[in-house]
Amino acid sequence: MMPTSLNNAKHEEAVDASWAATRGAVSGALKWGVATAVLGGLGYAFSPVYRGLTIQFKVYIQMSGMVLGSMLEADARLREYEAQMRLRRRLMKEQAMWASFEERYGKEEEDD
Repeated sequence: MMPTSLNNAKHEEAVDASWAATRGAVSGALKWGVATAVLGGLGYAFSPVYRGLTIQFKVYIQMSGMVLGSMLEADARLREYEAQMRLRRRLMKEQAMWASFEERYGKEEEDD
């Protein structure tokens, strides 16, 4: 069953939003993963407590940083996408208003 045109537009917007969030999640996981790996390396080099942790707990710490970064960046990208969509809708609404105005009252003639 194919969605109607209005639902299709909303579906496409939802798909675009999900892709924006996905790209943010991947980039956040990479950035925060590198940061937690650097911190893990520093912890291993300088902290006897960190060296004494089990490998499972070290992996958990690494994954926690990556998941946190993923969530934060996905949320930021999604908010950015929503702001862009609000701006586009506002511009389309204003263009439609001006088109209606020009249709009703005619275009303004430029004096040369």
